[in-house]
Amino acid sequence: MRKIAWVIAAALGLGLAGCGGGGGSSSNTGTNSNTSINAPAGGTPPPTQSTTSSPPNVLAADASAVPTAVGPGNTIAVTVSRTGIHNQPMVSVTICAPGSNAGTRCATIPNVIVDTASFGLRLVRSAIPPATFSALTAETAQPSNLPLAECALFGSGYAWGSVHLADVAMSGEIAPSVPIHIIGDSDLTVAAPSECQVGRPLVTPADLGANGILGIGVSPNDCGSACANNAVSTFYYTNAGTVTSVPVSGQITNPVTLFGRDSNGVILEMGQVSDSGSATAQGTLVFGIDTQANNALSGTSATLIRTNGNGDFASIYSGSTLTKTFFDSGSTVLFFPDLTIPVDSASGYYIPAATVGRTATLVATSPASVSLGFNIANGATLNASGNNAFNNLGIYMSRQFDFGMPFFYGRHVYYGISGKTSTGGGTGPYVAYVSS
Repeated sequence: MRKIAWVIAAALGLGLAGCGGGGGSSSNTGTNSNTSINAPAGGTPPPTQSTTSSPPNVLAADASAVPTAVGPGNTIAVTVSRTGIHNQPMVSVTICAPGSNAGTRCATIPNVIVDTASFGLRLVRSAIPPATFSALTAETAQPSNLPLAECALFGSGYAWGSVHLADVAMSGEIAPSVPIHIIGDSDLTVAAPSECQVGRPLVTPADLGANGILGIGVSPNDCGSACANNAVSTFYYTNAGTVTSVPVSGQITNPVTLFGRDSNGVILEMGQVSDSGSATAQGTLVFGIDTQANNALSGTSATLIRTNGNGDFASIYSGSTLTKTFFDSGSTVLFFPDLTIPVDSASGYYIPAATVGRTATLVATSPASVSLGFNIANGATLNASGNNAFNNLGIYMSRQFDFGMPFFYGRHVYYGISGKTSTGGGTGPYVAYVSS
């Protein structure tokens, strides 16, 4: 999902998502991109269909890695089911009064999108029970001491809301006093600044297609030093609508970074689904990398890729180098440029007459490069199936490769957080994956 890149949109009845990593980030140099949550309707309108010869059409074997069992205290269940938008991985997140060790005035919020390409927890105000919300501490801007607000831009809309502190709990993990984004907070009476009002407002669960977004990508926070050193438009404001700087410790924070020993990263593990789509899909979100027996990276022979702070790396596809390539569970499809595959002009979905196979070359660290095969089926046919989880759904988008949710089925995908270390990955940021 990526802040300022894609958010929920629907075409052909399918949710397009693009929350993703380094792809469509803000133009503010130095800030972290939070673009996930679905995708712009139809992606980028494709130019005239290519008449050149197609790349080799070799169908890829489906990935077959099996998710770790849910149960240990560093695991939570992930479910894809009917939410109105396809390929949305959902978890439940518990928030409590800050400083209570997740023991006071708690509420468990279901249907929160797992977004590996944005950073920080964002919850819709109406999904939080009043008793819990009243226990959260409103963060203030300095030196004005006015309540702090944030603008989160996505590809098809904007989320405007307040910043509060909450203890965040998932399974046995607790992150104390985490700055979280409260979207659509009615106590924030000032309208979103004009710089923030890009696209439609995202205020309710219906607008977002979920009760919130759990951003657990490679960055510890959603802006970093840029917002700490300067007042950056489209990020933080006072409740008077004045742009303001915010210390890193006060910015919307990836809650995983505040866990105990499992704070160095996450693994999203999804079971494989049928090539014609499945009604549901199940997986596991595992906290920590090389910290417990169930989260090993070392010794797995995983493909390891160093990234920038947004989670971006490079790939080569059809002879072109795409420097904005990323693994993004908040994007509901694979976004990439290929004019040799028929495209629906209205939605941007690829609609080949029969499933096609393609290959991208990832510029990795270990090994130095790796070929990654994937398949693309007819988006209209998949939509008509009535299923909700698809491993071969794609949309045309130029100049980048967003490996959205279809990539995750049958894989264990690791995210090493910037500045944190693991035995198998070294110092983050990095991503890694195993397919069997």
